[in-house]
Amino acid sequence: MTWRKTGPVVAVILAVVAVVGWRWWHNHPPYGPETLAIKSSLTFVSHEEAQAALGENVPAPVSNGRDQLVLGQVSWQTPPKPLDGGYFAIFLIDKRTNRKAGSFSASSPRPDAISAGSAGVENKIPERYPWLKGAGDIKVGDTWWTHGSRLAVFDGDASPLTFVAPFRYLEGAQREAARGATAPVAISDLLLALVYMGSDGQVYWAQRLQG
Repeated sequence: MTWRKTGPVVAVILAVVAVVGWRWWHNHPPYGPETLAIKSSLTFVSHEEAQAALGENVPAPVSNGRDQLVLGQVSWQTPPKPLDGGYFAIFLIDKRTNRKAGSFSASSPRPDAISAGSAGVENKIPERYPWLKGAGDIKVGDTWWTHGSRLAVFDGDASPLTFVAPFRYLEGAQREAARGATAPVAISDLLLALVYMGSDGQVYWAQRLQG
């Protein structure tokens, strides 16, 4: 009689423990940022300097008038485990507006493993890391907008990574309608961060690199 009462209870407890254990395992990062010994830098450059840094196979962004070009360099040690469908997301954000850079030109030893854009799962990032609010979409009225892009790196061997982000100087309605961050900016206005995303959209960790 006692077994009939306690048996189902024990089964439920074991099921709950199993679910909790699976969630912990599923969201537990395979390694931390300290393992990668990440190094980074940000600086303003001219078009000629940008082209020299990117190399002859990657066209540097064109800049005119009061536009600004920001050169970023990020390097890391080879990860102890492959990314296996996950990726590193590199964000360059204007902290004043929480808008990402609008576009990137990038070069690395694995150019085929790099892309610029955004993904809906990255809206989870500011939920866990409020200082990375600009990594997600921004609500304007009743609508959510994706402001700018990030770089996604799908291979741990893509280091060192060099990128150039243009900040366009716009005025009036053009500035308000811009999807990405705009000029003028100072290096101190910029936040550079690397986020490790899992293959199922897990936010493993985020590391502030600059700003």
